[in-house]
Amino acid sequence: MGSFSPEPPKPWVETPLISSPPLSRAAGCNIFLKLENVQPSGSFKSRGIGNMMLTALSNPPATSDGTTTTAEQQEEVHFYCSSGGNAGLACATTAISLRCPCTIVVPTATSSFMVAKLRELGAHVVQSGASWVEADTFLRETFLANPERGGPRQVYVPPFDHPDIWTGASTLVDEIAADVMMGGRFQGGGVDAVVCNVGGGGLLNGVMEGLERNRKRLGGSGGTKVLALETVGADSLHASVLAGELVTLPGITSIATSLGARRVSEKTWEWVQRAGGDLVSATVTDKEAAMACVRFLDDARILIEVACGATIATVYNGDLRRHLGKDLTDEEWATRNVVLVVCGGSNTSWEILEKYKATYGIE
Repeated sequence: MGSFSPEPPKPWVETPLISSPPLSRAAGCNIFLKLENVQPSGSFKSRGIGNMMLTALSNPPATSDGTTTTAEQQEEVHFYCSSGGNAGLACATTAISLRCPCTIVVPTATSSFMVAKLRELGAHVVQSGASWVEADTFLRETFLANPERGGPRQVYVPPFDHPDIWTGASTLVDEIAADVMMGGRFQGGGVDAVVCNVGGGGLLNGVMEGLERNRKRLGGSGGTKVLALETVGADSLHASVLAGELVTLPGITSIATSLGARRVSEKTWEWVQRAGGDLVSATVTDKEAAMACVRFLDDARILIEVACGATIATVYNGDLRRHLGKDLTDEEWATRNVVLVVCGGSNTSWEILEKYKATYGIE
């Protein structure tokens, strides 16, 4: 009898979707929170990065004679990721569940707080370059350009730009749609809007893919719109929308470093062009995002990083109504159901929030 080879575990979990009375009162409509902060890595990245890594492990490359290697023949796999933030943490966390080694290359500006988290997960961490682009170049040229003959199969894990990552992220919309189909929770029967942030576009691409697959199940008044948020200084998508073409920022000046992609993926720009008015791009300031983190801790008892605060800020500063319901009466707006993707993030602590309060004069 052949040996039994169990399927590797799925590296992400189904997350709760809860209503939030405090945020609903602040927004003037029905606010639901998709709690991606409870993923194994602390952020939504577990879905996309996890799916990409699981797919790579489950689909080994063909051998020289064109056949696929069997489970017994599969060689060791070593994952490589360039990220100073949540993608790196998702890669390291997933590597543990898949029982594979991983190397994470991070920019030199990455906080010691995040480097320590990566090393605690058993990742081999290398710091190189002033930005993600330089760290990624170092990873490719140093580790991937000259693979060791007879060594582990090397799998490159990009932070956001890969179809398997988008498909993994899209599963959060499948879960929202399943909740809608159960009935009873959404006034009017559907989801009118989903709000998420944008870094390189991996989450937004997944949300759009999931909405396209579940549009009929989600319902909503006139379909489900998407509000995509960035902080000023990390707003590569918004700059592209204003320019009417895909552009690259000269640099990142926002404190929301998890949103620090100087250029969004080509697929993200495709979604913007396809979606038209159903996808709204907007920005908030660093102060607004930081303030949202502080208020959200009080309102929801959930600690999030400032990149996630960009999404939550729209509830507190009035942007949610301005972008999604400015032409509605108060009564009409009160019936709208809006899901905020609480993407989470591990680059936060009580001490970091205290620094924000001191820096921005937040009470």
